[in-house]
Amino acid sequence: MRVFVLLFNARTENEGIHTIQMGDRNKVLMFESEDDATRYALLLEAQDFPAPTVESIDSEEIEEFCRSADYEWELIGDGKLEIPPDKNVDNTDWNPDGEYSETEKATETETDSEMSSSELENIRRRLEGLL
Repeated sequence: MRVFVLLFNARTENEGIHTIQMGDRNKVLMFESEDDATRYALLLEAQDFPAPTVESIDSEEIEEFCRSADYEWELIGDGKLEIPPDKNVDNTDWNPDGEYSETEKATETETDSEMSSSELENIRRRLEGLL
């Protein structure tokens, strides 16, 4: 079965997969529907994540990856509106620009600032276009 996952820097040396942290464990979301995965990706962008790419991958391949990385996985059924958590982790295992240093300090990803009305309007239009 083919599923859709969210990748950052897809098809590069610095590719990363989107996970949700559950306690001390990471979980990969596998979407049955490409539209549902795209909606989720847009919601992540609204939380100031880098823009993820929705990729179709064989579910067995993702499950094997999760077993090897000691990650959990969850299949999100077609039509189920999954919403990202309100709070993001302070420290990630992946750096969008691919540069890592031992002294690099993580910054708080949750902000109290509001998005501009033009940014919200743009996201609203993109979400409506998916319906």
